[in-house]
Amino acid sequence: MMVEKDHAGKLGQSPVKVMTECRACGGRKLERVLDLGEQPLANSFLPGRDLERELEEELFFPLEVHSCAGCGLLQLIHVVSPEVLFRDYIYVSTTSDTLQRHFADMARQLTDLHGLGPRSLVVEIASNDGLLLKKFRDIGVRGIGVEPAVNIAAMAREAGLEVVNEFFSSNVAASVRSTHGPADLIVGNNVFAHVNDLADFLGGIERLLGPEGGISLEFPYVRDLIEHREYDTIYHEHLSYFSVAVVAKLFARHGLVVRDVERVPIHGGSIRVHGKKAGSSGRESDRLRRLLAEEEEMGLNTLEFQRGFAGEVESTKAKLLSLLRGLKAEGKRIVGYGAPAKGNTQLNYCGIGVDILDYTVDKSPLKQGKLTPGMHLRVHPAEKLLEDRPDHVLIIAWNFADEIMSQQRAYRDRGGRFIIPIPEPRIV
Repeated sequence: MMVEKDHAGKLGQSPVKVMTECRACGGRKLERVLDLGEQPLANSFLPGRDLERELEEELFFPLEVHSCAGCGLLQLIHVVSPEVLFRDYIYVSTTSDTLQRHFADMARQLTDLHGLGPRSLVVEIASNDGLLLKKFRDIGVRGIGVEPAVNIAAMAREAGLEVVNEFFSSNVAASVRSTHGPADLIVGNNVFAHVNDLADFLGGIERLLGPEGGISLEFPYVRDLIEHREYDTIYHEHLSYFSVAVVAKLFARHGLVVRDVERVPIHGGSIRVHGKKAGSSGRESDRLRRLLAEEEEMGLNTLEFQRGFAGEVESTKAKLLSLLRGLKAEGKRIVGYGAPAKGNTQLNYCGIGVDILDYTVDKSPLKQGKLTPGMHLRVHPAEKLLEDRPDHVLIIAWNFADEIMSQQRAYRDRGGRFIIPIPEPRIV
């Protein structure tokens, strides 16, 4: 159940729904674990054309993480309308070399695992600009995307991909099945954590999936978030922070079963859950059983374990600010690399603005020339680093640090230094 409230911005009112029960199990005892303050929407970059008006209209919402006493799911209780968050989107996968490799490997793995071929049907939920669908197409497997962002869906269609421009739901699933038949594989990368109505989402998967079809959902793993102090994974788009145990119970409630799970390093630590319909062939893997046992032993889903996270986050913030301010006191020039959604949580929580970073750079043309939400850093093309040669670069997109430092080897060879903020702020 939710209660709808109006949360005031600087100009007018913007509705935000406040959860009163757990979106996974319906439990009504939600305990606050971490408060990251009032934050702008992580992808709400300012055009910077009429800055005075844009600043007046910029909206901020509470960013608080709560834990369910019933199932242990870490989750946000303030839910911003998905129409606001996702219909006009600014994130695309294709600009990252790491994601290019990641999705190529995924397409090959899932094709082999499920015995896919030219007559198979893959449906990708939240298909973004179609990077994964292209990888399936390259190996001869037919794919259809379901993508709510109008601008991003248009990019995929321009690349010759078939895309349903809607939010995935049980009704959309029924429509896709009616038109194209049952899916042999349903894939969702970094979408499951965005979903508020989990029952409808999983019900849609069950409805669209063929009798022996497979499910592959990949999303940030709450264990990595806590153990590596990845507080910037938390922003308004990411409503839930899942453990394997919570996902397994969720699947079971909706006619699905988890068969296997992988830990993958992408985005600072994710899990890839493999599932099927309940009653289908197969059995759970030893890897799944081991991870469930590890979560139980460490108390991952307990409030006591989760509360320790807040203190670690405060410590990481203090260390990063001490490092940056020390460099500024020495007269060093510092800029940022990356303008990811997660980076805006980091910048706003730590208060890192133009007094510390001169600007940031990013490879995405959709972000270049704009201002980051809240802290209002100007985003420039990545080439500016070598032209400008600042003393230090804070890698805001730290989850792609190796890729970034490799691409910026010339800057480094000329004496530039990088700062990695998480899990322990350090200069490299």
